[in-house]
Amino acid sequence: KVGWYNAVLQPAFHLPYPDDTLAFVVLSTPSMFDKALKPFVNKERLKIIRDPVDQCISHHLSRVKEKFPDQRVDVMFDYEMLPSRKPRFLAQTAAHVSGAAYYYQRKDVKLDPWGKKKICGVCIHPKYGGWFAIRALLLFPDIQVPFLEQPAPVDCVNTEEKRIELLEQFNFHWQDGRYRDIIEVKERYSEEQKAYFATPPAERFRLLGLSQEAQ
Repeated sequence: KVGWYNAVLQPAFHLPYPDDTLAFVVLSTPSMFDKALKPFVNKERLKIIRDPVDQCISHHLSRVKEKFPDQRVDVMFDYEMLPSRKPRFLAQTAAHVSGAAYYYQRKDVKLDPWGKKKICGVCIHPKYGGWFAIRALLLFPDIQVPFLEQPAPVDCVNTEEKRIELLEQFNFHWQDGRYRDIIEVKERYSEEQKAYFATPPAERFRLLGLSQEAQ
């Protein structure tokens, strides 16, 4: 429910819907690359003019909207910004309050070892660890669900030592991706997918066999 999200944030970040409004957090799992992105690129090769992943997600969510012709469905993407330069929604908070993934933050560590350093939080999924992404929010403004019970996210990094290790790796060594394997995972990105996301955005078109003109 939108109210679960608004309850944990300052008013400046609230979503402008009644508290009982139904919302879905959309995650992409490791298999998205082969099952969605590559087929999309092969089919829409000439129409790709911005980030291929963003366009692929947008394409699939527009198809979801088509399944509900009688409903208003609002979509917010993780990369969208308001004119104030604030994100349209805080993806990791949304994932946590929906029960999709646990958002580990500095406040989850009792004996904080970082002093005045800025420490960002990170979401971990009980099945995919850090090998997933939060892509969008689907909102159904005309559907109110006062009866919906809030599920707690799975606390899968549940020792102080592991949480410190996670936040250390994410904040200071994120490039090597070790934080993604903080728990034992059921599935992770393929080598091809790792290479794709490790490549600077401007060079990803070449990896997918797209011409630079398309960009």
